Amino acid sequence: MTITHHLDDATLMSFAAGSLPGTLAAVAAAHVSMCSRCRAEVAVHERMGAALLSEIAPQKLEAQLQPSAPSAGSGDVRQLQPIERMIGGQLEGVRWRWIGPGLWHRPLACTGGGALQLIKAAPGASVPDHTHGGSELTLVLRGALVDETGTYKPGDVADLDESVQHTPVADSGVGCICLIANEQPTQFRGALARLMQHWHGL
Repeated sequence: MTITHHLDDATLMSFAAGSLPGTLAAVAAAHVSMCSRCRAEVAVHERMGAALLSEIAPQKLEAQLQPSAPSAGSGDVRQLQPIERMIGGQLEGVRWRWIGPGLWHRPLACTGGGALQLIKAAPGASVPDHTHGGSELTLVLRGALVDETGTYKPGDVADLDESVQHTPVADSGVGCICLIANEQPTQFRGALARLMQHWHGL
């Protein structure tokens, strides 16, 4: 399995520097645990930060900032330890809460502002059309998800900001389970969706 959607450079730099908000950092950590490319990029940013802090001579930086070789098992979705620690067990044991037609969620505790949750969608189910008040990270754990920005499979992450308006739809054959972090409350467009937001605290 190949991961084709990664964290963008700004997110990776913030994550490596420890400045990414807690909810977003939780999803970033889960993706990095699955993705050898992003692990290598984080390592580069960490070494760059260390070099700047220690004022290493510029001629010594080039060798130190080469990405690490990708480790075996790139994109292996079995590497779910960060998520399992958050939920206190495996995905199969999650107690889901219904939030709308074909949709369930499980809120997760996390430090800092924003919201962190697991979302399960039945085959063909969609999250109503919405935008974001800030950044949103969506990591696909099972199945697949399609929206205006592309098709996301296990290990892929959608790194979106307030400029994106989308309607994510779960794969028509298998549905999907995703880990989602929002920096600010989601802004739903339709009247029914706004009622769902009020009733379920999304």
